[in-house]
Amino acid sequence: MTIAYLDCSSGISGDMLLGAFSDLGAPLEHLLKNLKESLRNEFRIEKKEVKRKGIRATKIDVVVKDGQAGKRFRDIRALIEHSKLKDSVKEKALEVFTNIFEAEAKVHGILREDVHLHELAAIDCLVDVIGTLLCIDYLELKEVYASSVNVGGGHVNTSHGLLPVPAPATAELLKGIPVYSSGVMQELTTPTGAAILRSIVKGFGPMHEMIIQKIGHGAGSMELQEQPNILRVFVGEKIPNSNEETVVVMETNIDDMNPQVYEYLIEKLLREGALEVYLTPVIMKKSRPGTLLTLLSKREDTQKLKDIVFAETTTLGIRYYEMRRSILKRNIQEKETEFGKIRFKVVEYNGIKRYYPEYEDIKKIAKDKGIPLRELIKRLGS
Repeated sequence: MTIAYLDCSSGISGDMLLGAFSDLGAPLEHLLKNLKESLRNEFRIEKKEVKRKGIRATKIDVVVKDGQAGKRFRDIRALIEHSKLKDSVKEKALEVFTNIFEAEAKVHGILREDVHLHELAAIDCLVDVIGTLLCIDYLELKEVYASSVNVGGGHVNTSHGLLPVPAPATAELLKGIPVYSSGVMQELTTPTGAAILRSIVKGFGPMHEMIIQKIGHGAGSMELQEQPNILRVFVGEKIPNSNEETVVVMETNIDDMNPQVYEYLIEKLLREGALEVYLTPVIMKKSRPGTLLTLLSKREDTQKLKDIVFAETTTLGIRYYEMRRSILKRNIQEKETEFGKIRFKVVEYNGIKRYYPEYEDIKKIAKDKGIPLRELIKRLGS
C-alpha cells in the first residue's frame, strides 16, 4: 500500500502542499489540464526551485489574470459539482470547502450561506485545494498521515484586522488535530493548509513504519530565521501488518478508595471509549497497598476519560504520555457450529487467520447446555 507522511514541523499551506507533491513527480501539465477544465478564471501556475536554509525545495505560485473576487459557498459548490473532475476528487474538494465555510461561519457567528470569503475563496485557494487532491489521485496514494502541526506565533494581517496566530478560522479547522508552536513568530499554518489537512489525513503522530521511496519538499513563501520553511512529504510502501497507531496511556495510583467502585469505573471508561483499562496492585508510600489504574485512549478521547477518572475516583492527579502500538487486523464473523451460531473474533497475521470464540456467546452456551467452559473453548478454539 502506497502511503504519504506529511512532516508539518514548519506548518502547512496550500502552496507548500502543491510544491511538495509536484516535487514528488506530479506533472504540472496534468494539474493545469484538469484545473483549467474545471475553473473558469484565467490563471497560470509558476514552478521554481528555491532554497530554504540551504535545503532545495519546489515553490509553487498561482498567478491570476482576472482578479480574485470573493465567493460564497453556493458559488464554490456549483463550480466543483459542474466540473469535469473525478467524483472522488469532487467529493473531497466539497468536504474541504464545507469545512472552510463552516469554520468562518462559526467564528463570525453567521450562517454558512452568508459567509463571503475573500483571501480563501480566491482562485489560488481553489487551485491549491483541487490541485492537491489531483496530486494525491495521480500519485495513487491510498492513505495520508501527518505529524503534529506547528502553527507558529505572533499576529497576522487579514481583512478583519490584526489577528493572533493561529487565526480564528485556522484554529477552528485544527480542532481535534495535535498542534504546537515552536516559538517562530510567523503564521506557519494557513486556513487552506489546515482545511486540506483535516480532510486528507487519516491519522496524526510519529511516522508510520514504511519503506521510503520518495521525498518531496514544498517551500513556503517566507524565509524563516529559525528553521527551513519547508513541508516534507515522504511517500513509500506501508509495511504489511504494521497497522500502527498512536495511543495515550493514562495512569494514577490510588490507595484510599472503596474497591467496589472499580467495577463501575472500568465499565464506564470502556463504554466511553477507553481502548483498555486494567488494575495493578502496588505498594505506595508508607508501605500502603494501593492500586495502579491504567487506561489506553485515543487522542481525541483523552480529556473526556480524564474527567471521568477525576469525577469517579479519589485520585489527585493523572500521569499521561503517548505511545505507539501495533495491532493485528481483526474482525467479527458469525459461524455455524455444533452448538449453533457463534460469533468469532478473526485475527490475521502474514496471511494466517486465527479464530477466537466470543466469550459472552460461549458463556451462555456453557450455562444453557451444562458444558464446562474450558471444554467449550478447547472444542471451538483454533
